Amino acid sequence: MWILFALLAALSAAVVVTLSKAGVKHVDSSLAFAIQSVLILIVSWSVVIAQGNLPDVSRIERRVWIYLIIAGVVTCLSSLLSFRALKLGNASQVSPITNVSLLFSVILAAVFLKEKVSWQVVMGALLMVAGAIVIATTRE
Repeated sequence: MWILFALLAALSAAVVVTLSKAGVKHVDSSLAFAIQSVLILIVSWSVVIAQGNLPDVSRIERRVWIYLIIAGVVTCLSSLLSFRALKLGNASQVSPITNVSLLFSVILAAVFLKEKVSWQVVMGALLMVAGAIVIATTRE
């Protein structure tokens, strides 16, 4: 079932890139991100409330709060950088480069989460990075 959710997330991300590129054409990239962030905040808390998970907030451990806060700050930084890249470049070239994060995710998961990484995972990640570079450096 996780594969279905991952594919839907990938499709959603592609739609976000396309819409964001259209949105930053005539607006500062930071302003565009701020507008999107407000909507993300409203929708995400609405889902938490609708699912009845709001009381769980008080049960989150301190260590988990720290991880989530740091991840939130890095998410904001990542999004700001992505919006700036979209403002300056073509979505079809920016998106593959930002998805090189796959390689970084594999490395960080192996180092910090102690996940086992097979040669197939390493080879697949390297092939995806090579593909991203080919796509991003293609001339119009």
